[in-house]
Amino acid sequence: MTTPVSAELFRNDPRVDGIIVYDKRGREKSLTGLLEKASEIRRLGFAAVYSLHRSFRTSLLLFMANIPNRTGFSDSKMAFLYTRQIQRASAEFHAVVRNFSILPDHPRPIPEIKLISPDVKDLSPVTRNVLRQHSGPMAILAPGSAWKTKQWHEQGFIETARFLIQKRISVLLIGSKADQAVCRTIDEALHSQSRVVDLAGKIPLSDTMFLVENAVLMVCNDSMALHMASAFKTPTVVVFCATSPVFGFGPWRNPKAIIIEDRSLDCKPCRRHGSMSCPNNTGKCMMVSSQKVMDAVDRLLKR
Repeated sequence: MTTPVSAELFRNDPRVDGIIVYDKRGREKSLTGLLEKASEIRRLGFAAVYSLHRSFRTSLLLFMANIPNRTGFSDSKMAFLYTRQIQRASAEFHAVVRNFSILPDHPRPIPEIKLISPDVKDLSPVTRNVLRQHSGPMAILAPGSAWKTKQWHEQGFIETARFLIQKRISVLLIGSKADQAVCRTIDEALHSQSRVVDLAGKIPLSDTMFLVENAVLMVCNDSMALHMASAFKTPTVVVFCATSPVFGFGPWRNPKAIIIEDRSLDCKPCRRHGSMSCPNNTGKCMMVSSQKVMDAVDRLLKR
């Protein structure tokens, strides 16, 4: 069970028998939506569920769905609604390890993150057209994030794009519809150069997976794009602004990933997942040096 956006990550995965889409931020966010979703799950007759979420909504939903064996983490809100509570692995571990700790006999070593991208024939017409027009090496810039304080400054992405174009590498701007404004700003600053394509909000997530898998590198924030790159072992430069990889959300087993952040700031990290505004009203963590990022890009390209 996952959100409408994340459901696309599993459409092509042969290990998944079915996907339950829960639009908890959209049409199903009301109490009525919660009740209807619980009824839907109840009709499917599941014998057991493992929940990685901390939210009270998930705890309540699974309880109302009458699944007999409900395993959740003890630090979840309303954890008493689970029939079994498991202590989550400590914060010193990566989030992947913490998630696997819900299984009493989890595999060792922890497996790789694995995503299955679509075949070329299954890509959208927009993506196929991009591939026809840009047959050479392509780099991906993912400037968006769910939280404003996790977004590296636009000028940094602009300068990095120019650096890549000078090396005759095409630049693809990716993101959701929520990222269209920032991607448009970057695209316009580059004066619509022929080697830059703005795809934000224009292609399905499954197409994005294909592009990430086949890119020569990616530059991104602490966001979904980072974890997608980890799954495909795509060379990655990730900029951590307000957040920090010490929380367990950094690259996972990607030897081609380089983390860039300003560790000199006393106020960083300010929050686990970032926020929409800087608590100090300075935004210093988001002003990481463009040169540091470009140097990291150059190192990855030379490999």
